[in-house]
Amino acid sequence: MAFEPRMHLGQKLAQVQVMSPQMQQSLAFLQAPMLDLQGMVNKELQENPVLEEVPVEDQKSPDLDGTGELIGAPDQNEAAEPPSDTKVDPTDESNAEPFDDFQAEMERLAELSEEWRDHFNASQTAPVAAASSAEDEERRDFIFESLTARGTLSDHLLEQAHMSDLDEQEMEVAEVIIGNVDENGFLQSNVAELIDAANSDQDTVEEVLSVIRSFEPAGVAAADLRECLLLQLERLGRVESVEYQVVEDHMEALGRRRFPEIARALGVGIDEVQDIAENIGHLDPRPGSAFEETPDQYVVPEVFISWKNDRWEVTSNREEMPQLRISNAYKDLMTQARDSKDVREYIRGKIRDGNFLIKSIHQRQDTILKIAKEIVSRQSEFLEHGVSHLKPMTMSEVAEKVEVHETTVSRAVSGKYMKTPQGLFEMRYFFTGAIQTSDGGEGVSNTSVKQLLQELVDNENKAKPLSDEAIVKLMGEKKVKIARRTVAKYRGELGILPSSMRRVY
Repeated sequence: MAFEPRMHLGQKLAQVQVMSPQMQQSLAFLQAPMLDLQGMVNKELQENPVLEEVPVEDQKSPDLDGTGELIGAPDQNEAAEPPSDTKVDPTDESNAEPFDDFQAEMERLAELSEEWRDHFNASQTAPVAAASSAEDEERRDFIFESLTARGTLSDHLLEQAHMSDLDEQEMEVAEVIIGNVDENGFLQSNVAELIDAANSDQDTVEEVLSVIRSFEPAGVAAADLRECLLLQLERLGRVESVEYQVVEDHMEALGRRRFPEIARALGVGIDEVQDIAENIGHLDPRPGSAFEETPDQYVVPEVFISWKNDRWEVTSNREEMPQLRISNAYKDLMTQARDSKDVREYIRGKIRDGNFLIKSIHQRQDTILKIAKEIVSRQSEFLEHGVSHLKPMTMSEVAEKVEVHETTVSRAVSGKYMKTPQGLFEMRYFFTGAIQTSDGGEGVSNTSVKQLLQELVDNENKAKPLSDEAIVKLMGEKKVKIARRTVAKYRGELGILPSSMRRVY
């Protein structure tokens, strides 16, 4: 008996949270680092004709009193009522809706924003940073204009190939070989594969490969690390050296730091082998790394921490914060809008968008400042003594204190930096888990534990390096309760070798 599938129609109720475009914009501003925020604001300035950036000479305080009218934070649901004396011709269908008095609306919006601006001013603990002088701006422009793009390793090798004595056919082979050199400078294809790719013979490929291996940087186009180091030693004229012999015949033992084995093979002392290994360590294991395209990262601190008047003071970086206002240009648009409802609505929308943008920026700065103050209140010992005194702290704890959601704290600290007496730190750096202490105290941060681990290794007896178990015992003496596998994990994150490979004979 066959069963036929049945279809059912039904209704289901469910709660779905949908964010408005303005809310999405506000979250984007909160999450954006300072430099990204400046780019986002510049885009808004281009798209909104009623917005303008406050000139440097007018940036005296958040309550700007320049030629434009600053509208800080209007309620998006508020709308100005049309004036009572507006006359309407009932016979004219085009005037079926009263004409909006934009000047009255702007005055009302200014009143609505006053409360927000007062709150924003109260949250600031220092005056605005002094405006940059023309000389400072000129120096900054010169620095950015002086930045030049670094060529790739392939470009560098091709340039040398064109300056060599290779003929046209050999140049084609050289281009194939260079195309098979990775970013670290190693050749990713063997000779047989290069012969097929270049459609050439073995003698030509090997001859061109030899020419390329004579290029800068030394060691380029090697098949592996061993050949790379040998090429560098050859370039240094040390083919007869003991370093060349160790790399050529004992590369595996060298990598595992089995110095006694190498010493027995060479008939020398272990201390001499250690000196040999140190000399080899001065060679470059990745000759192409100097040409890696790693973009420079520019960091602008959001807040500054300083000790003033016997307390820690937290101030916003107001010099880099975009200062916006509603431009007087909207008045010119008003005169053009009297006979057009569409133009009036367009101007109204742009004014409200501009106000929401200004409010979002102020809220962003206010939120970051509150979180920074809470971090400082909890991490005062770090500010005085350094990383070893960093306390455990979670985002949920700070969110509860600042009275925002934990995700808001996460967005606010992402990519934001604090300039402290201990250096420049990302705000996220201060949020760390806790390692329990043996006496049942409040615990210590895992960052502090890593710092302690690094100090123990730095001060250990190099002839008898500390094992992970020994480190656990030493930390226990300092009332830090930690498992051996956690020590191994932290040691790996810090780039510390196992004790067997740290030993110095």
